[in-house]
Amino acid sequence: MILGVETSCDETAAAVLNGAGHVASSVLYSQHEVHGRFGGVVPELAARRHIETVEAVVDEALRQACIGWPNLHAVAVTQGPGLAGALLVGVSFGKALAYARKIPLIGVNHLEGHMASAWLDQPDFPLPCVMLVVSGGHTHLYCATEDGSYDLLGRTLDDAAGEAFDKAAKMLGLDYPGGPAIDRLAASGDRDRVRFPRPYLKKRHSLDFSFSGLKTSLLYHLRDLDKAGRSRPVADLAAGFQEAIVDVLVEKAFTAVARQKVKALAVVGGVSANSRLRAVLAVRAATTGIRLAVPPPAYSTDNAAMIAAAGRRAYCQGRFASWDLEAEADLPVPTKAQAGSAWVGSRALRQPVPSA
Repeated sequence: MILGVETSCDETAAAVLNGAGHVASSVLYSQHEVHGRFGGVVPELAARRHIETVEAVVDEALRQACIGWPNLHAVAVTQGPGLAGALLVGVSFGKALAYARKIPLIGVNHLEGHMASAWLDQPDFPLPCVMLVVSGGHTHLYCATEDGSYDLLGRTLDDAAGEAFDKAAKMLGLDYPGGPAIDRLAASGDRDRVRFPRPYLKKRHSLDFSFSGLKTSLLYHLRDLDKAGRSRPVADLAAGFQEAIVDVLVEKAFTAVARQKVKALAVVGGVSANSRLRAVLAVRAATTGIRLAVPPPAYSTDNAAMIAAAGRRAYCQGRFASWDLEAEADLPVPTKAQAGSAWVGSRALRQPVPSA
């Protein structure tokens, strides 16, 4: 039984995976009401709320899994990347719990947690495959190999897709969090009325992304409307902006699939919960004969089940963190060269559990 703890940003989450890799419980406490009035996450407030809630969230995860502290075999906790103060709360809690219970501690790279979520709903999802990790802070393309390592194919050169959604929502006067707000509003808009640029899409040789220019294009379009005294067609703008991001993500992902000569694509991370992205991916996968894995929305956004899943793999391989594990806000994204330790963080090593 693996306990996962996630506190990388503004979600306090805990989950339990059983020996078969099935989710026995998954509990999440959202801080949206704390940060909404500021239009974004305030790091100090996030850390304080994690301190206030992490113990109760973990207790609830154990209760829903119908187990007690003695039933746990390991604690997996997000080591990074993320907000330094928020990460520190989870890592400190996980270390204290593992030490007190004399069970292994596993530090998990947040991105690899998202990658592991692909197998939560589809345990038989094949390798090798292409993986698109797309969230508020990351937009990365990997090729996941059969030996469990990852080859970085492309990444964002500036804003991540989720970050672009959040900034666009703020410009449009929408509520926080911006991604879901744009998704909801775009459903009633005309995505063809305003056509925004598809950044880096014409650079066929490159699998990198760039979304800062798209954000600037929206800014200039709004400026021109205001100067002309014209009303803002907010729903149409949201739909057009969303469509531009979806087009780039889908084209780049399937280009990577073709280049790597694989037959499977996984799209994970918070932005994968976007309804338009899921719909376009499903159609493209069906017409090309590519197997697609997109986790359910509950496992797409930040959650602890994915951390427990990544931790379970490390546990099965006998790879545990040392007791000096530290939160690392800038923990590097995993690449093939780092595959030996990426699942359990940069300070990972075999170390016995402390004696009584």
